[in-house]
Amino acid sequence: MRSVAEIFRNRSGSAAVEFAIVAPVFILVLLTMIAYGIYLTAAYAVQQVAADAARTAVAGINRTERETLAKDFVDRTALNYIFLDKNLVNVRVGSDPNNVNQFTVTVEYDATGLPIWSLYSFALPDKTIRRFSTIRIGGI
Repeated sequence: MRSVAEIFRNRSGSAAVEFAIVAPVFILVLLTMIAYGIYLTAAYAVQQVAADAARTAVAGINRTERETLAKDFVDRTALNYIFLDKNLVNVRVGSDPNNVNQFTVTVEYDATGLPIWSLYSFALPDKTIRRFSTIRIGGI
């Protein structure tokens, strides 16, 4: 029969115990990085769409024509971004009341279809991604 001292000196299962303590935390951190990477990729794609739509809309003469050009850009392009569905993109064009020489294109994306919302129960970013791009009419 083994003595109590021999049992406490035995280290044969220590690696398994350490792994059981560290592994859940490591997996949670890894999945969190993946989830936020997906969200930030979608947010970057929305910002790019806003910038491209604003560059397209600069050809318009008034706010209505600029809004039509920006929406047509989103409708006609493929939007080859992996986490973006162009049917969930909303485009608005607004004039700046303080400066008639610039306008802002705002793009909103309903991100509820992203796969990160079902992963966790802790605080996550907003489910609507909003980005904008401001263009000066006539250059500098």
